[in-house]
Amino acid sequence: MARRLFLLLLAVTAGLSLTGTTVRAVGINWGTEASHPLPPSKVVELLKSNGIVKVKLFDADPKVLRALSGSNIGVTIGIQNSMLKSLNASVKVAESWVHDNVTRYFNGGNRVRIEYVAVGEEPFLQSYGNQYKPFVIGAAMNIQNALVKANLANEVKVVVPSSFDSFLSESGRPSSGHFRADLNKTMIELLSFLTKHHSPFFVTISPFLSFHQNKNISLDFSLFKETAKAHKDGRKTYRNSFDLSYDTLVSALFTIGFSEVDIVVSKIGWPTDGAENATSLTAEAFFKGLIVHLEKKTASLPRPPVETYIESLLDEDQRNLSAGNFERHWGVFTFDGQAKYNFSFNHKNQVNAQNVQYLPPKWCVVNNNKDLSNASARALEACAVADCTSILPGGSCSGIRWPGNVSYAFNSLYQQNDHSAESCNFGGLGLITTVDPSEDNCRFSIQLDTSHSSSQTPNFFQSWPLLLLFLLSGLF
Repeated sequence: MARRLFLLLLAVTAGLSLTGTTVRAVGINWGTEASHPLPPSKVVELLKSNGIVKVKLFDADPKVLRALSGSNIGVTIGIQNSMLKSLNASVKVAESWVHDNVTRYFNGGNRVRIEYVAVGEEPFLQSYGNQYKPFVIGAAMNIQNALVKANLANEVKVVVPSSFDSFLSESGRPSSGHFRADLNKTMIELLSFLTKHHSPFFVTISPFLSFHQNKNISLDFSLFKETAKAHKDGRKTYRNSFDLSYDTLVSALFTIGFSEVDIVVSKIGWPTDGAENATSLTAEAFFKGLIVHLEKKTASLPRPPVETYIESLLDEDQRNLSAGNFERHWGVFTFDGQAKYNFSFNHKNQVNAQNVQYLPPKWCVVNNNKDLSNASARALEACAVADCTSILPGGSCSGIRWPGNVSYAFNSLYQQNDHSAESCNFGGLGLITTVDPSEDNCRFSIQLDTSHSSSQTPNFFQSWPLLLLFLLSGLF
């Protein structure tokens, strides 16, 4: 153990000379799980005006890729987990996918600068069990072979994004870092594949989740505060949560013999709502600390990430809530492309989305002149479909009381359904108003006017944890 620690610390010390280089690129994740997504052309304008040179997508939406054509933005396109089994089983399926989603965007003058194909979206997440793991390596190999056949293997690299829980250290010391036991064999296969094809290792680093899951991690330590209590591991001193997690990963890679692979932090972020300490002020402090830390020459990372992708560009009101209510609030910008806090990419002044088209200034609220004895039940029905995460404990609207929270729920459904009169009925309890009901920091939003917006039907699989929280918290 002592010899292993010495070798690891030696590797860390040798790597310090590399930290004098500025981080190569800071990109961003662009997700589209929204009931009313900002039009792709507007999003590309937002990316370019903010100096964002790299973007990671979670699928290969043709509308998004067409909008990115000619932009010269480096693009990672994603393959959803649901496709892994079929891609693993058939080379033909992989060839068809590459033709439809990669090759066609390399033709013509307005090409998309596709740099990576991400096979799966964190398919090793512990909560997935073995649902996707058996198919990942085969799918990656088949996509690689399809790129070779299309003469694109020299331009597009195949990667597999790994989750924050794929590696750990029970002791909390980075030098004891290792991959989960159930992943060891798969990780060796994956890293052998990546090394063979000169591809980097994509991985999520999550100081936010580390803070919420580990009592020994303080908020100041997570936010790069100089006053934070340091963590020691042998001769090494850690002054922030990012370095602690990153070195744990480096140790895990070293343990299985892949200490030289390039690392890309494919997700790192701090949400602004839906949990304790998930606020705009905290997120701003985190990102400013992160960027300064990645750029400064004295950073303690053994090998700085070659690229870093912030999670994420915009809030998404349809994201799955199984990990927490904060999942819908990762955006640096609100759902409509407006900055939540002051943060600049690549030293450019922050710019909001321009000429955004909204629905008319109307809201749905509870009619206080009616018998409201059934209002809470109606609000729960609304929250089974619409996004009500902000009114839960820890949310930005958790301070408004009944029946204000009922109005928030009513308005969420009304906006999601494009102001249809029926969606503000609620058994006669709803009232359409032109007076903005927002209170203090609690924003009653107006949705975007988009050509591809649609009313939603309840997805109880996603919504039941949220409804359970409402019932347990007694908000209604």
